[in-house]
Amino acid sequence: MKLSKRHLAKTITWRIIGTLDTLLLAWFISGDMSTGVKIGGLELVTKMILYYFHERLWFNTNITSSNKRHILKTFSWRGIGTLDTILLGWLITGNPFTGLKIGGAEVITKMLLYFGHEKLWYRINFGLDKRNRRRRLKEIKRTREL
Repeated sequence: MKLSKRHLAKTITWRIIGTLDTLLLAWFISGDMSTGVKIGGLELVTKMILYYFHERLWFNTNITSSNKRHILKTFSWRGIGTLDTILLGWLITGNPFTGLKIGGAEVITKMLLYFGHEKLWYRINFGLDKRNRRRRLKEIKRTREL
């Protein structure tokens, strides 16, 4: 699979935001800063991998409405992310309810943060040079055929 600089950049920026959110939520909910750091640290790895593949799958969809696309991506990613958080919270604390509390809190904070992240990246052309060039060429060919 070809690596995409856009998807890598989106993965890294989102992971910074997401890790800080997870770390703070896990710390506040568990009452233990080291628990927040452990969960946030593990998620740094698991979620970057999961997010990259989520991005690659969504890149090839044909949904053109930006709001519809961002909402669907937000929900699909949040489902994957929440499951990961619940499992990591449970494994690290040994308490499934702590994992559920952290995952439940994240559903709200992360969806809002992710939606904003998606809207911002939708406006940025970073890494879309080839894609934009292909679209322009198609438009030129179409006008010449008419």
